[in-house]
Amino acid sequence: MYREDPARLTKINGIPFITFPALDNLAMVKAVFSTRYGGVSSGIYTSMNLNNDRGDNPEAVAENFRRVSVALHTELDHMVRSDQTHTANVRVMTQEDAGKGLVRERDYQDVDGMITDVPGLMLVSSHADCVPLFFVDPVRKAIGLTHSGWKGTVQRIGKVTIEKMQETYGSNPSDLIAVVGPSICVDCYEIGEDVAEAFRQDFQEDQWPSILKPGKPGKHQLDLWEANRIILEEAGVKPENITISGLCTSCHSDLLWSHRKTKGQRGGLCAFLQLIPEGK
Repeated sequence: MYREDPARLTKINGIPFITFPALDNLAMVKAVFSTRYGGVSSGIYTSMNLNNDRGDNPEAVAENFRRVSVALHTELDHMVRSDQTHTANVRVMTQEDAGKGLVRERDYQDVDGMITDVPGLMLVSSHADCVPLFFVDPVRKAIGLTHSGWKGTVQRIGKVTIEKMQETYGSNPSDLIAVVGPSICVDCYEIGEDVAEAFRQDFQEDQWPSILKPGKPGKHQLDLWEANRIILEEAGVKPENITISGLCTSCHSDLLWSHRKTKGQRGGLCAFLQLIPEGK
């Protein structure tokens, strides 16, 4: 059985973050998820907006990232950011990628998943309802961070990430610790028949009832948490090593940014995952 291990609201050096007990217990990693608080943005972006392509003042977004880096005891040029377009593409990030997407131009496109074994290199992905997937391999000392919206979930980007870790680092899926992070819950995620059909095509018929719940006429409620749990377990992650954090971005839109709840008038959240260098 997978673990229902609720996420926690934790202040780290004055900045509120969401943390995860399953990963907090691993001394080798730093894993957090941002909230709406602790930044300097104003208006519809108040206050910790970490999305720089929705019209916010770039200087405010830069200051928000600076504050996060200080709170997490790292540097902006030690971070690397994905380039999310709802693909199933996963990129291996090396020391040469440090700073890309934050203080350096990215030389890659269409990257929704990232993996690395470089201590100190912090992976950063953007969210505002879509699922963040955290992966930690405590044996091979490697990590992965993935953005999985409905399109990425149908394409099984969680499985793709695991396979990339196997190929690159020799990771054994049974060793992996995985967390399904804050994202929209089944009760808040209404979809149309076209999206429901995409999930019917990708998942087994006996799995449909746990993923697709009855909704309004012509509509369904999609459970991305359960869909990703199924994907991770089928990819070889032990059920007891999968944690569903259980925090909905829409239900808690006072704390977290939700694209659905705000009808697109919003800032953005980020997930952060880093291998801690030895001795730090």
